[in-house]
Parts: sequence; structure tokens; C-alpha cells
Amino acid sequence: MVKELRTTSEEGFQSTSSIREFDLTIDAEGEETPDTVETLLADYAACYVPALRVGGRQRDVDDLGRIENAITGEVDDDGKLTAVRFEIEVEADVDEETGRRIVERADELCKVHDALKNGLHADTTIEGGAF
Repeated sequence: MVKELRTTSEEGFQSTSSIREFDLTIDAEGEETPDTVETLLADYAACYVPALRVGGRQRDVDDLGRIENAITGEVDDDGKLTAVRFEIEVEADVDEETGRRIVERADELCKVHDALKNGLHADTTIEGGAF
């Protein structure tokens, strides 16, 4: 399976990605929309929710109920993400050991978690005079 989208920037640091019938606008400086790091953190957290739910079911917790995740992303002086912290709260009564097992399974299931490996970078080409 291949996922395809198109990202366009007319000028400045703002771009719009067309994903199927959806448009997502991101401003790298964060002045008019979420910035790139905030968007990555939101994608990571959104991917982690279903991973937690499936991980819970696989660890004998049928329904985690409401899930809230307070996400902290640390950035260096260049604005590059250096650390991510999830502080997750769930409605279900989950003991510490079960919670640890659910998180371990969610780490295995979350596609964004998996994609943040050190060696995963885009293969890139560039074509001048295209327009």
C-alpha cells in the first residue's frame, strides 16, 4: 500500500497538504496555524490513542474509556524536537503493571512511534523549473 499526498507552498513558510479530500495547512513559524513540530506531536498522540485501545483489549482491559494525553515536546535552540513525553490518563481502573503492559503494546502498534526511528528519513529528489 502507498499513501500519497501533495504539499504546496506559494510563498513564505506556510504550506497546505492535500490528503485525499482533506486539506491541512501548517505554518512552520506557527503564526497562523500550528507549526510543524506541534503537528507532528498531534499526529503522534492521535496515532497513540487507537494503539492504547487495542493494547488495552489485548491486555484484558476491554474499554479504557476516556483517554487524555498531555504531550510535551522539547525543542533545542534550532527548534528541532529532542524529546517527547506523554502523560496519559484513562478512565478505566488500570493498575500500574497492566498500564505498563498496555503502553509497551501501544509502542509496538503505533505507526508514528515506529516511524520516528533514527534511520527513517525521506528519499528526496528535487526538480528545478517545474512551473
